[in-house]
Amino acid sequence: MIYADNAATTKMSKTAIAAMLPFLDETYGNPSGLYSVGQKAKEALEGARQTIARLIGAAPNEILFTSGGSEGDNQAILSAAALGKKKGKTHIISDTIEHHAVLHTLKKLEKEGFEVTYLPAHENGIVRPQELEDAIRDDTCLVTVMYANNEIGTIQPIRALGEICRKHSVIFHTDAVQAVGHIPVNVKDDNVDLLCASAHKFHGPKGVGFLYAKRGVRLQNLIEGGAQERGLRAGTENVGGIVAMAAALQEAVDGMEENTKKLTALRDRLIDGLSEIEHSALNGDAVQRLPSNVSFCFEGIEGESLLLLLDDLGVCASSGSACTSGSLDPSHVLLAIGRVHDVAHGSLRLTLGEDATEADADEIIRCTKQVVAHLRSFSPVWRDLCNGKGNFIL
Repeated sequence: MIYADNAATTKMSKTAIAAMLPFLDETYGNPSGLYSVGQKAKEALEGARQTIARLIGAAPNEILFTSGGSEGDNQAILSAAALGKKKGKTHIISDTIEHHAVLHTLKKLEKEGFEVTYLPAHENGIVRPQELEDAIRDDTCLVTVMYANNEIGTIQPIRALGEICRKHSVIFHTDAVQAVGHIPVNVKDDNVDLLCASAHKFHGPKGVGFLYAKRGVRLQNLIEGGAQERGLRAGTENVGGIVAMAAALQEAVDGMEENTKKLTALRDRLIDGLSEIEHSALNGDAVQRLPSNVSFCFEGIEGESLLLLLDDLGVCASSGSACTSGSLDPSHVLLAIGRVHDVAHGSLRLTLGEDATEADADEIIRCTKQVVAHLRSFSPVWRDLCNGKGNFIL
């Protein structure tokens, strides 16, 4: 089996598992307890907080542990909106290719009277800084732009966007779920006020993440009921998961340079091979993209059939976000960058892991070519296109 859906989730690393195990057995105490086994858990919890803060350029008291990216996005956006509303500012700026954890939260705020401006991501999937600056108003309270896209892999000019927000004294939030652990992230250098990450995207466990909130940005509680996390998130902390997350992130950062070089070469090998399929197109920018991400559209096929047949051949892939995999609608990201519905339906997302090889890449190319040819061989849409009854788009 070749697993090529690491943007959906990653396998826990042995380092993360080893770090987690003691807190499931030996040091299982509640970190709020005053007894020794609880204090040992508390010490590990704070050690993990210090590690994560150091790795992203933050202070330990700016790190809040969460259940993952969706919770963090919700808390960050709702908190910034609440702060803005108190000052009479109810305008928010985002873009059209955000994760649904962001988009759905913004829709909720629109129903409550906030106005949201959605910037285009253009055909290459990148938000233009000048368009952000032009959109900022006196009543703008928040800008939220993801660090790297989960479907097409494009990396946004976060530092430039953050600098604009800083100049205009507007809170800047970024969903960095796909970025943290994969590309260098430094919240101070990037001019970020709020940032979210999720452990299972960088070989940590599922169900744990963190939210960075710059000192001075007051957070609004989503969960009430206890004094944990400085009173900002009630509930007994997932100590084992948090410790494993810190270990996984340390390992990811330590190996980032080497992994980036390897994955970029494999990514480009895949892009070159899949580009040989006629009437296909790469989604997103060819250069400003995550090292592991390859996203393609193939005209004349259905993505669901493509994925199922690839699975039969031993290749695990996806068509886009795992959070919308049950939807029959084409990806909102692909539509936003200009793909028409028929083409967007024939999409394939491949996201490689650090253990991928050239042989894996070549096998993915071979299998994809085989499946696309097979699906097109009995597609009436493809037959009509080839017979001149329609116009090719790609």
